Amino acid sequence: MHIEPKILERINSWLTPTFDEETQNTIKESIAHKPKDIQESFYKDLEFGTGGMRGIMGVGTNRINKYTLGKSTQGLSDYLHQQFPNETPKAVIAYDCRHNSKSLAKVVADVFSANGIEVYLFEDLRPTPELSFAVKHLNCHCGIVLTASHNPPEYNGYKVYWQDGGQLVPPHDKGVIDVINTVDYANIKFDANEQLIHTIGKVVDDVFIDASVEKGSVGATQKAKDDLTIVFTSLHGTSITAVPETLKRGGYKNVHIVKEQEVPDGGFPTVKSPNPEEPAALKMALELAEKVNADIVIGTDPDCDRLGVAVRNSENELQLLNGNQTMVMMTDFLLKQWKAEDRIKGKEFIASTIVSTPMLSKLAASYEVESKIVLTGFKWIAKLIHDFPELDFIGGGEESFGYMVGDFVRDKDAVTSTLLACEIAAITKSNGSSFFKELIQLYTEHGFYKEKLVSLTKKGIEGAEEIKQMMIDARENPLTIINGSKVVKIEDYDLSEAKNMLTGETTKIDIPKSNVIIYYTEDGSQVALRPSGTEPKIKFYVSVNTALSNVNDFEAIETELDNKAEAILKDMNLI
Repeated sequence: MHIEPKILERINSWLTPTFDEETQNTIKESIAHKPKDIQESFYKDLEFGTGGMRGIMGVGTNRINKYTLGKSTQGLSDYLHQQFPNETPKAVIAYDCRHNSKSLAKVVADVFSANGIEVYLFEDLRPTPELSFAVKHLNCHCGIVLTASHNPPEYNGYKVYWQDGGQLVPPHDKGVIDVINTVDYANIKFDANEQLIHTIGKVVDDVFIDASVEKGSVGATQKAKDDLTIVFTSLHGTSITAVPETLKRGGYKNVHIVKEQEVPDGGFPTVKSPNPEEPAALKMALELAEKVNADIVIGTDPDCDRLGVAVRNSENELQLLNGNQTMVMMTDFLLKQWKAEDRIKGKEFIASTIVSTPMLSKLAASYEVESKIVLTGFKWIAKLIHDFPELDFIGGGEESFGYMVGDFVRDKDAVTSTLLACEIAAITKSNGSSFFKELIQLYTEHGFYKEKLVSLTKKGIEGAEEIKQMMIDARENPLTIINGSKVVKIEDYDLSEAKNMLTGETTKIDIPKSNVIIYYTEDGSQVALRPSGTEPKIKFYVSVNTALSNVNDFEAIETELDNKAEAILKDMNLI
């Protein structure tokens, strides 16, 4: 296979003394035996997106390795010195269970310290929400977590947090990227100043877990907790370091952990994908739950920011909830608690994202609190907390199985959310109801909203082009009818424009630009198109709804909504 001259030039620049012998030998070997792979590894720079980067591990500019992470850390170090010229900047670093995470975290610590930045490095793997918490707790200027979330085993990544504990947002995201882009690999400082690197562990763990217990508890009695049987799986990830202890301190004794998935392992040997959004990931947990007659099953992803929940349905069968359903229940219970404690004073808000269920806004209105809708990603929810200090944030989430309770952690947090889910299950069971029955009750009060997500994976150079073309086609030839219903509005977040398709009138969308298009139809359905920022995928989100006047009609109406969502996807040739 012929390697393009431009790419060959990039490859040759890595065959210089700037790069170690092992890296050079690997490149030479790949040129001789795997030319397609080496082309993929060098055809572009691994993009440092607005919150960090994620990619396949290996040599090359388009891979996660000590040089690409070193370059980002060098640029971030330079930016910190620009922003805080009269201070010694401080950074805290955590990492998950993935292959090479520990050694890459040390590389990042070395580069920071070589640049005169004081570093707090966790002694071993820790959940992402604990890193977010530690940034503020240790009064740091930034935080880094080495993780690729729920991506396949060959991936790793690097997420950057700012002083408030939230991921990078404007103006710092662009500021950091601009500086990183000026860094030459030859100028990365890899020689550590070990005196500036401090190891941290249990002291931070204890404060974080106690805060999680405080925020995640919504009033379950000890009797209700004793009567609840829980099955938990960490899916070989970091949550094993925090979730069992949080449940224990929260008063839960009947916790059964899936032993085969308890030990952290970046190979994720028992699952095809360590993603709780995938039903197959919770298979072993569901099997254990049947053996012990559990009331609730919870599984978390490798860095412990997402959680999947299964509860007993009306037939007493374990049923997996989607992220929207879990989010709606959690928000309702937090709102109930705030109302019972007379804390709703007209300056509170909840938050969600543009591709999540519209039901959350209906819920907020019923409690007379504000609902703020932002772009996909918890960094935008964290930014709301920063931008509106006069308002109290109650909770918020997005459809992709993430939730955030209060503002002590500024990212999605499966530690606190796991406790909150168990509290809801305990309280509803002790009241003669259940998590599932209460969800149906919410549908009767606010409308029955049902969502479906389809992701199309398009890998490599060709895949990226295909996704790009799909979005171009959607803009140039927008749909006018979806499943027989007229499209009445199109929101294009890249153009910051909403167009009324009946009148032709356009209005400005006043949130940051993003490559998302949302169709609204006459019958109240919504379809959103969005390329993933972290995986080679394009995602299609469908939301349908109708009234549910009687809980006894739930199953029939659910089937009706499921069929409608399927029909929309078929009409768009997506299934």
